Amino acid sequence: MDRRQFLEIGAVTALAAAGTSLQAKVPESLKGLAGDKTRDVLSLKIKFLGTGAAGGLGKNGKGRRHSSVLVDDSFIIDLTDESLDMIPEGVHPEVLFYTHSHKDHFQPSAALKTGIRRVYLNHSWYDVAVNAYKEAAAEAGVDMPELIPTYFGVPVQIGSIRVTPLIANHPTGNVMEESQIYLLEKGPVRLLYATDTSGIPGRSARKIGIDGHREGYGITGLIMEATMADPDDFRLYCHSSTAAVANTVRVLLKTERLHLAEGQYVWLTHMAKSLHTASELKSLPEPLKAAEDGLEVIFRAP
Repeated sequence: MDRRQFLEIGAVTALAAAGTSLQAKVPESLKGLAGDKTRDVLSLKIKFLGTGAAGGLGKNGKGRRHSSVLVDDSFIIDLTDESLDMIPEGVHPEVLFYTHSHKDHFQPSAALKTGIRRVYLNHSWYDVAVNAYKEAAAEAGVDMPELIPTYFGVPVQIGSIRVTPLIANHPTGNVMEESQIYLLEKGPVRLLYATDTSGIPGRSARKIGIDGHREGYGITGLIMEATMADPDDFRLYCHSSTAAVANTVRVLLKTERLHLAEGQYVWLTHMAKSLHTASELKSLPEPLKAAEDGLEVIFRAP
């Protein structure tokens, strides 16, 4: 790779870092470039370590692991013991983000087992997390990782990926706690990871440019929870159904706020096995697809 190609790759990455609303294009000089480095700059890899709701694998071990994703082999969002076996051999992420404090997402002992050294979580339950980690570290006889509070709309840079915490619609037992969803940006890719949440709150929608009241480019990928199959399920105040996700996607496409690359799907996660049948998940409307534990997806921009 010559200096010009190096600079062009840097320019593509800088588009996301600058928060531009313009659609990034692949430079002509990069299109014929062989090797993984170009693909790495222009794409974002997600491995679903788990895709289940609170029930997890269950006693018979035939359910879905607790929802968790590995991002570009670099960092993890949410982690429990159930998903540890899905981390690829030789991959040792040291950074972990949490969406909220529910035990099917937050398990300090699991993070300590993987060698996590830096943890990000919303400032509203920071003290709770610190105490939980102190207890887990003392019990395991290991050092605590660094815990860092996050704030709505204030991005965190992890290598070439910008992670912006956003507000979710998902209450916990702590009335002061703010659950989070995340916008992941790398080069031209803008992926929204939305679990656990009932829909996408207005503040978050506006911040990432998918609210039709304001001008904005929107997103190029979406992973969203679909805890329930029934849209009339009582969990609607805390979670989304497959119908709710389908409606969200229809609106995003209609308002041109979702730009999917050819062959790209909107992936569903955080599914309660007891609330979904196999036939329902196979007959999801386009472009929805149900993720499975261990699935790897490469997200690209159109």
